[in-house]
Amino acid sequence: MTMTPIHHPIAVLILPKRVPALITYAQSVVTEMTGNPSFPAPAPALPVVTTAIAALQTAETTALTRVKGAVEARNQERAALVTLLGQLRGYIQTVADADVETAATVIRSAGIAVKRTGARSPRVFDAQQGAASGSARLVAATAGRRASYEWQFSTDGGKTWVMAPSTLQAATTVTGFTPGVTVEFRYRPVTKTGEGNWSQTVQLIVK
Repeated sequence: MTMTPIHHPIAVLILPKRVPALITYAQSVVTEMTGNPSFPAPAPALPVVTTAIAALQTAETTALTRVKGAVEARNQERAALVTLLGQLRGYIQTVADADVETAATVIRSAGIAVKRTGARSPRVFDAQQGAASGSARLVAATAGRRASYEWQFSTDGGKTWVMAPSTLQAATTVTGFTPGVTVEFRYRPVTKTGEGNWSQTVQLIVK
């Protein structure tokens, strides 16, 4: 069985070409991120971005006077601000990637746009070879932010089942199998409403 890939929402910057519009855009991002609980430690720090915005505002005002060299100086300040916004986008993406279920909402809360790499397909229960010999990597469908997961395996065709350690993530690695043995796996989610049903089983010949 092959696991269907999950496409993560991607944070994108839609940067205006005109400097006044870029300044407004950057100010909006800073405003949306200030005090936003999703972003406790922005990198670069928001005051640094605010300073760069102010520097571009000053440089733009000077450039409008057509003083020699002012346009070049303005362009340098614009490039500096764009670089900082790019770094901030990377930070936002890192935070969003921590929870794909809320990623799009988190990205939008920062005042920037979301690009999806494709339709998100449901995750299916899958068993793959683990990194170490005699281990198996299990990945299941996510049941929600506050769910836990119980895992079982059987080496006798499902006649008896052995509990593996429960997890708070919809994935785990089970170790200690003899290479060459055929193992069946199943899982069930546990939420605040109770225990779910055991899943259909998947088989893996552990190497």
